[in-house]
Amino acid sequence: MEQLERKRIIGLQGFYLFAFFGFGGLFPLLSVYLSDVENLNGYQIGVVMSISPIIMIFFQPIWGILADVTNSPKKLLTLATFLTGIFGLGFLFFGDYYWFIAIAILVAIFQSAIIPLSDSISLRYTSRVGVNYGNIRLFGSLGFGMAVFIMGRLSEQNPSVIFYGFFITLTLASLLAFWLPQELAVEKAQLLSGIKEILRIKKFLVFLVITFLIFGPNLANNVYFGLFVEDRGGTYTGIGIAFLIAVLSEVPFMRVAGAWIRRLGLLQVAAIAGVVSLLRWLFYFTEPSIALIYGSAVIQGFSLGLFIPAGLQYIRDITPIKMTATAITLYSAIGNGLGNWFSTFVGGIIFEEINIYAVYLFFAFLAFLGVLSTLWLLKMESREAEASSLGMTIK
Repeated sequence: MEQLERKRIIGLQGFYLFAFFGFGGLFPLLSVYLSDVENLNGYQIGVVMSISPIIMIFFQPIWGILADVTNSPKKLLTLATFLTGIFGLGFLFFGDYYWFIAIAILVAIFQSAIIPLSDSISLRYTSRVGVNYGNIRLFGSLGFGMAVFIMGRLSEQNPSVIFYGFFITLTLASLLAFWLPQELAVEKAQLLSGIKEILRIKKFLVFLVITFLIFGPNLANNVYFGLFVEDRGGTYTGIGIAFLIAVLSEVPFMRVAGAWIRRLGLLQVAAIAGVVSLLRWLFYFTEPSIALIYGSAVIQGFSLGLFIPAGLQYIRDITPIKMTATAITLYSAIGNGLGNWFSTFVGGIIFEEINIYAVYLFFAFLAFLGVLSTLWLLKMESREAEASSLGMTIK
């Protein structure tokens, strides 16, 4: 049994490695590709890059509902991962702005299933066998960081290579997804009653707002960070180096996230991540040198490396286990979807009208509101705990 569990853990780690290698090799460099190769302006880049989060808002909950109702998350994940890679090749064969929009829609529909369904399977499995989720999810950060560096170097010779890399690695990830543990729910979810039950949880709704404000700008940074580094004098290789440092810094923090959560608490760790994000965006607003950008890129480890495992475990803890996939996809739709779209779309307007540094001031403002919301939720939980100890119920 131990050998079987070890193989399943390696399978999960491999899936995250290849899937996020695909994401890291395409999306951070796509905005630069659209600008330099296809000559799209800031508005057009903002539209194309914001399509994915818009689609996720609507389709991530649908994927989660399908997974919970059919109790087949693994089959859906395998199919969605493979088709995402297939449609990603479309950017190579259609060089028109409106075709880019159509391709981005197709990619986003199936990509929107990958992260929440794989997280749902991983959380259920790690919870059952007593393994730290962060030790599995960190392979996603590892793959993402390696991809931006490697594909950044390769794309200096041929920018189109980012699309081939996307297809190959997602095909490999889909093969691994087929061998992931089933992790079926003990009780099949009842669709309408389950969703109503989740949406009645006030803490869940508040944390969705926090995710929108803190996690959304962090994801939108994947779109604008390449343009930011380029503006400070960096090359494609320089963009890859900066992303490599930033994303790989998440790995050690994901490893220690479990210990930090046990010592400090889930929301406390999320609050720390929010404060660090705020400081990072303010620092970028000051137009630092390229050397300081490289040196400060490790800040991302504090923010995303802690927020990702803390946020997912908080959602798992406060929602019914039979609706885990639905809860995670709703959570992901707000952070990966709505928050990402809002930050990316408004960021595109600010970039076109002002400059890239004003984009990061906007991100800082959102992060500030997110930190305040986290402190409010902490106060709410403190009041609930106090009332519970007195045998009361907070209304």
